[in-house]
Parts: sequence; C-alpha cells; structure tokens
Amino acid sequence: MYGMTDCRHEYMIYSMSNAADCNEVVAIRQESSNNFAFIKTYKTGGKGTGTQTVDPLGSQGSIILSEDGHFLFVVNAGSNSITSFRITNSGTLILADVKQSGGFLPISLTTHHNFLYVANAGNGSSIASNVTGFQVGKKGRLTEIIGSTKLLSSINAKPTCIVINCNGKKIAVSEQNTNLISVFTVQPDGTLTGPIVSNSSGSGPFGSVFLTNEILLVTEAGTNALSSYKVNHNGTLSVISSSVLNFQTATCWVALSENGRFSYTSNAGGHTITTYKVENNGHLSVSNIIYSTKDGSGAPIDSGVSSNNLYVLNGNEGFISVFHNDRDGKLIRTQVIRDTELPNLGSQGLAILCLTK
Repeated sequence: MYGMTDCRHEYMIYSMSNAADCNEVVAIRQESSNNFAFIKTYKTGGKGTGTQTVDPLGSQGSIILSEDGHFLFVVNAGSNSITSFRITNSGTLILADVKQSGGFLPISLTTHHNFLYVANAGNGSSIASNVTGFQVGKKGRLTEIIGSTKLLSSINAKPTCIVINCNGKKIAVSEQNTNLISVFTVQPDGTLTGPIVSNSSGSGPFGSVFLTNEILLVTEAGTNALSSYKVNHNGTLSVISSSVLNFQTATCWVALSENGRFSYTSNAGGHTITTYKVENNGHLSVSNIIYSTKDGSGAPIDSGVSSNNLYVLNGNEGFISVFHNDRDGKLIRTQVIRDTELPNLGSQGLAILCLTK
C-alpha cells in the first residue's frame, strides 16, 4: 500500500482490453514497496466489442473476483460468453472455462459463494435483456443453472450493473433505458424469482453496490447523483436518500470503502471522483471531490477498493489512478499507473486482489 498505509500488502490489478479480435485480461502487480509492474496479458478465449469509447460496454462489473479471491470472471461481450480464470497464490491467471452467457451482449457480473450471475444487455429489438445464473465448480468450471434465466422489465431495458447482496438472497439490476431497478430473489438452487420493479429516484440508474443486505446505493448518470434505498423483503425499494447531487457529469460508477463509511462515484464527464459520506442507516452526503488525474484529463470509469486504497480506470487514457483514503474519507492521489498495456480508448473493468494480509 502507499504512503501512510501498511506496506506489508501486495496487490494484483486486473482490467481487460475488450478487443474485438481477442479479449485479454491485463495483470499489474503492486509490490509492497509501492512499485507497479506490468505482469502479463491473458487471452480470455472470447471477443470484446472493440468499441473505441471511454465506456465501451456502458456498464459496471464487467470483470470481478470471487469472494475468496480464487477466481476471476470476465465478460466477452463480442462473443456472448463468460470466462473464468483460476488465480494462483502469486496472482497469475490460469484459464478455467469459457461458456456462453445465456443471452446477447453480456456486460456485468456478480457472484456469491458458488453462484455467478450475468446481465445480458440484448440487442434492443429481437433479443431481450436478461439475467442468467451459473454454478462455479471447485476448479472454476461454469455450469448454467437450468431455469435461472429471467427477463428484465422490458426487451430494451439496457442493464448497466448487476449486484448481489451480502447474504446472497437478493439481486439488483440497474436499467438505464427504463429508469427502473429490478430486484430478484435468489432461491437455494440458484434460480431466481421476480423481478420486482421499482422506479429509480433519478434518471439513468447505472452503477450500484450493496452497503448491507438491505441497503442499496445506485448512481444516476442523468441526474449526476447517488441515491440509497432500503430493499424490502418482498423486493420493493424504499428511498432513503434521494438523488444526492454532486454537480458533476456522467456519474456512473460507484465503489464502497471497506468499512462502509464512504462511497466513491466516478464522474467521467467531469473527470472527477466524488466522495460521499455514508451513515449506517444509508443516508448520504457529499464529502469531497477530486480530479482523477493531476492535470484533470483522465475520465474515470470503473473503480475498485482494497484496504485504504481506491483504484480507478481512466477510460480515455488507459491509465489507472491510485488514491489513499484517509480517515475522514478524503482521497489523496498517490500515483497514476501509465504502463498498463491497456488501449487509450476501449478498455473496461477493474478488479483488485490483495495478495498478502
């Protein structure tokens, strides 16, 4: 870790190229001395979309870790598939499996224990948006859960993020086109019931994260705000804090500090990151705003937290910004990793693994 943090820790940083010919995972190691080293690229066995934009998939959660840190999961949006990797003790990757995603244009993943769920965006017309579940074997093999596929609220819902709560009983999906949030209940066999659909507090619900089993935070790309909700037992949502504005642009992605006291939204259009203070009851207030890069050029998208560090991918440069989070939630930029082997435009996703604890 960096600066004031505990230097016994080492981390692996994973992102993906989303290249159309061959999607690849990029692995970067952060050593205990705080030096960063590009390690390797790993072919996923699938294809990306190759879209040359700041946020090519329009999503959060395209690359995620299993809860125990033993597996890495990646979407291949160009070939409608999902890849699983086994992670070695040193953080290197071993390809475990590639499976069709159960839909068209997989864009976001979430996992709990041995279940993995994907949000498929569909094509906006003949192929509907859906959610599909998989069982993850001990060696990372993926098996589609029969009967797990569920449609979202409309054929063109345009899901942007899928998240599962801490006890694995509720799944929430942000739908950008409909301004709705769909909630599913997870059955013991991994199948889903629902969705129960609720209105988003503001326009363009995008990234989301569970604070607790019953409290959900969701960004709003149209309103440029963060809202919090109570997830009721029946799957309906009750607003706690409604559209807390940060007066930035393209507020799409959100990460939560490990102690749950702060959340961080990436505002790609404003080139900034907003820190929100989060109360135990889910009430939100803006605490701080900082540029993603020193010169203000970086457009922050996906982010990840490990210990007191926040990592943010800048989608217009292929750089990764690293911040230290002090006790009052203020972010201190400590480094910008430029040697990432990621394209300036078109990369997506970020996952952070702590190797030593």
